Amino acid sequence: MNSLKAFADEGMWLPLLLDQLTIADMQSKGMKLSSEDIYSVNRSSMKDAVLLFGSGCTGEVISDRGLVLTNHHCGFGQIQSHSSIEHDYIKDGFWAMRQEDELICPGLSVTFIIKIEDVTSQALMGVTDGMSESERQQQIEINNKTIEQKAILGSHYGAYVRGFYNGNQYYLFITETYKDVRLVGAPPQSIGNFGGDADNWMWPRHTADFSLFRIYADKNNRPAEYSAENVPFKPRYFFPISMKGVQEGDFTMVYGFPGRTTEYISSYAVDVIQNISDPQKVAIRDARLNIWWNDMMTNDSIRIKYSAKYYGLSNAWKKWQGEIMGLKKADAIEKKMAYESDFNSRVLSNPEWQKNYDQILPSLKIVYDSIRLLQPLIDYYNEALMSPEIFRIAGIVKPFSDKTGIDTTSSEGMFKLTEKAKAQVKAFFKDYDARTDLKMTSEMINMSIQRLPSDRLPKSFLQSLNKYDGDYGEYASDIFAKSFLDNEALVLDFLNDYKKGREKILLQDPAFILATALKDHYDSSILPAYMRLNDRLNIINREYMRAQMEIMRERRFYPDANSTLRVAYGKVEGYQPRDGVVYNYYTTIDGLVGKYFPNDEFYDAPERLLQLYEQKDFGQYADASGNLRTCFIASNHTTGGNSGSPVLNGEGQLVGTNFDRCWEGTMSDIYFDASQCRNIALDVRYTLFVIDKFAGADYLIDEMFIVK
Repeated sequence: MNSLKAFADEGMWLPLLLDQLTIADMQSKGMKLSSEDIYSVNRSSMKDAVLLFGSGCTGEVISDRGLVLTNHHCGFGQIQSHSSIEHDYIKDGFWAMRQEDELICPGLSVTFIIKIEDVTSQALMGVTDGMSESERQQQIEINNKTIEQKAILGSHYGAYVRGFYNGNQYYLFITETYKDVRLVGAPPQSIGNFGGDADNWMWPRHTADFSLFRIYADKNNRPAEYSAENVPFKPRYFFPISMKGVQEGDFTMVYGFPGRTTEYISSYAVDVIQNISDPQKVAIRDARLNIWWNDMMTNDSIRIKYSAKYYGLSNAWKKWQGEIMGLKKADAIEKKMAYESDFNSRVLSNPEWQKNYDQILPSLKIVYDSIRLLQPLIDYYNEALMSPEIFRIAGIVKPFSDKTGIDTTSSEGMFKLTEKAKAQVKAFFKDYDARTDLKMTSEMINMSIQRLPSDRLPKSFLQSLNKYDGDYGEYASDIFAKSFLDNEALVLDFLNDYKKGREKILLQDPAFILATALKDHYDSSILPAYMRLNDRLNIINREYMRAQMEIMRERRFYPDANSTLRVAYGKVEGYQPRDGVVYNYYTTIDGLVGKYFPNDEFYDAPERLLQLYEQKDFGQYADASGNLRTCFIASNHTTGGNSGSPVLNGEGQLVGTNFDRCWEGTMSDIYFDASQCRNIALDVRYTLFVIDKFAGADYLIDEMFIVK
């Protein structure tokens, strides 16, 4: 038995490639749709209601007037940009009770997929085995540009070509982008992000992570820049919404734009991730987060400045811990090794395969033996040595350090460059504390010196350290005391008075000197070797992927995620994260009220919501028992980018909105374990309840197609 044979619920399938076997499997699990219902270029289909929201989320059309549903965290940037002290939409929420009240969102766009086409032969035209990896990529880029231009000639469409299966196949995507998108509604953060970062990656959840937008078009329903004359977009398709909810075992499907996975990497790669890279990044961020947390807890000003940064840094830190735990629990390395042993046995059984493929796994081992030595350098430079915030200011002012690097004779060009730098400086210092950064710098230097060989550090850095007899705190303190880069007024003065000759001030600044030395050393002595290894890996992994698809024919191969349109399917089900603990497949508003703590950063809730709970005024959105369900979990294979994706039942009706994964299954980007990997979805009935009962925006319900 193939130890890595794809589970029924595993996979992120290109809708164009939903073959008869996959569709049959989906139908056997409860889907009542055909492949044409999911993806078609000849008639409207479900793909026409799924959109790329902004540049990194998914959204879905839920009315014939272009109403779009996505996550609260996907729309948060727009909610924040419209917020002020007078109109705090983050805290209070926002609801446009009339179309005229909808808020313009400059820079926001949504993109639909019109057509997907296999262009492998055109993309690889002129590519030969004798080419270097850079030559190969250059030729493919030239080919792809030609393909894209030809595909949209004379139309308003966009196009891009993406590689699949490690560059063995290429597909063209024809797109249509709408740029007039307006904010329609969003719950208060205490509903839309209930539980906050404390609950991030965790189950059970009780957050109504949604926001509403509307697409506008010109009078011909074509994309147009914002205009008061624009009208609501008429979609080719929109999702009906089910009020029936879900039960354990129900078929579910997620349609969206997952970002990145690496499901076909070798056991050597998983070993580096599980036992080297993830643990050392977790350790570094442990130290960084502890320093920030201690200062945040003793100083309200620092707490306000660093809260967003703290939880931004903790997001991946928490995910990596879950990834390590999940990979170990699933014995992912051992199972990959068993699969590779099976692969190798088959290769040796066939003379042609042996001739073409017998060096793939040994070659991978050789490359990863080198990567094991380099990975600590990559991680410690990026996560520790180059992480002090003061170095960001050094990067902003770096263009002013070289008198030949800027044209001081052009007053207009000089003005633009200076104004851009000043704006960046002001934004930086708004959320910066130099004393906290000093502590961070000292600790990061200490950790790096303890871990990295001295010959992989800049000589000038080591010479400076030697003057302090190992007292890294004193060394860091001296840098901050003598540098002007931690002082907003002094940095702005430097920019305001910049002229030729002033670059000497920067070139003598100790923080600037250190930041430049570390970055230059990394760019010249560490990164090139790592990139050469990755170029070699690209070649071997492409061969390995091709060999697997040829030899391991009983395995169902889906392409790794790459921010293109995908379908994942599974079923509603709970799971057992550890001994003695079993998680149910859904949560209710009872759990929200149980977590509620007045004025808490994470678990506060609006009085209006609590009143509705006390009155049990759930209306038509209650389940059969009279309770209000909030979220549910299922075994759909998802990743970053699936935020906001529609979760659909077997009839193609919307039952939820995807927003997260369970912590124990975050290793699904690398290895999918059907017993642990769960996506977390907001129950659409809770969404409708908040819109209708909480916000009183029932007119929005009226424009949806509700299936009871």
